Amino acid sequence: MMGAPFQPTGGWIEVIAGVMFSGKSEELMRRVRRAVIARKRVQVFKSHLDARYSGLFAVSSHDGRSIEAIPVDSAEQVAQRLDPTAQVVAVDEAQFLDEGIADLASALADRGRRVILAGIDTDFRGEPFGIMPRLMAQAEMVDKLHAICVLCGAPASRNQRLIAGRPAAWDSPTIMVGGTESYEARCRACHVVPREDAAQAVLPFGLTSADGVKISGR
Repeated sequence: MMGAPFQPTGGWIEVIAGVMFSGKSEELMRRVRRAVIARKRVQVFKSHLDARYSGLFAVSSHDGRSIEAIPVDSAEQVAQRLDPTAQVVAVDEAQFLDEGIADLASALADRGRRVILAGIDTDFRGEPFGIMPRLMAQAEMVDKLHAICVLCGAPASRNQRLIAGRPAAWDSPTIMVGGTESYEARCRACHVVPREDAAQAVLPFGLTSADGVKISGR
């Protein structure tokens, strides 16, 4: 029924998506803590690429809270280190993991596990990031969080990458781990990604930059 609350039976997948500084890790930790209070056996993983704040062996939020986590490079490592008695499996920074994490999440849910994954859903260009679109499509529950645009205060849905205080160019590497020194949360209107061919860029419906249309993510 439309609007009815989700009442899961057996296993399921939850995805917490959004931009940096939107509270994804904090929300993942909140759900993990509630599962622990409910006396569920919980196991937490995180991408080894994120060693900010509390280091490699913890999931941390920007406000300094943290919980212990196992750093991994791939879905295969998650499977190898999985506790067979774990009832809840949580993965932070899922956007850095390979395609196999989607298959593993589905397999765990099929076996009755609750799987919680958090990750950035778009890269600094505003394009879909890694495995996140697939995870969001196959999940029973998806929460997309927003931050606050640092320039205008609107809901922020984009990650603005900065290099030496200026917007990073379109052809910059997709993955570059950083915090407030390298990224800002911005809304669509304030998000800027310079590209050398912007003057000739073709937009949808036959529009070009010459028509006065601002190009941000494309």
